[in-house]
Amino acid sequence: MKTIVISLGGSILIPSLEKNKIKEYVPVLEEIAAHHRLFVVVGGGGEARRYITVARNLGIDEGTSDEIGILITRLNANLLIAALGEGAYPKVAESHAEAKKFAESKKIVIMGGITPGQTTDAVAAVLAERVGASVFINVTSVDGIYSSDPKKDKKAKRFDKLTPQQLLDIVGRAGLGAGSNIVLDVVAARIVERSHIPLVVLDGRDPRNLSCAIRTGEFTGTVVSDKKKKILPL
Repeated sequence: MKTIVISLGGSILIPSLEKNKIKEYVPVLEEIAAHHRLFVVVGGGGEARRYITVARNLGIDEGTSDEIGILITRLNANLLIAALGEGAYPKVAESHAEAKKFAESKKIVIMGGITPGQTTDAVAAVLAERVGASVFINVTSVDGIYSSDPKKDKKAKRFDKLTPQQLLDIVGRAGLGAGSNIVLDVVAARIVERSHIPLVVLDGRDPRNLSCAIRTGEFTGTVVSDKKKKILPL
């Protein structure tokens, strides 16, 4: 049984409360957990960014704004736990140590944010390192990693595969304020580089893309690894 850590973007799972994809993701996560040890770190998405915008407009500092965003990620995580029912550990892990402890139940372990200034992608990257994951999967709202923002640059190039250093070169040019919305932050990229755990960034707008990636190795996205062997399927 291999260990998988998934960073499930809030923009995918809960772009808004009215348009969430929790029901679509529950059977996919249940299917993965039937064959693998599974950890899921849930992002804040649009709801977190709305709260953070209000905080900034009130003159609240970035650290406190981040803490507000963390609370939203944990609300999102609680929604997912409730939807998974008996398949998930019934409490949101608030530290990596708690996540490891909760995993002894052999149920899906769900986390949100932990520390101000650190995205849920970074939380997931450290968790992957702590639990010795076979793969770290970042489920996001784009179809892979690009040379620049494809929404702003029509000449942006999508990569099928990158080395960790190439990833760092790309994400190192991005900023990191509260509620930052980039494909992967530089802290997470550095953890990927030092841990040598393969990273897969894939398009999660269709939950079947995640399922197919793990079962068949066929998916739309980017693999980041310094290993020559094939990462997926598991």
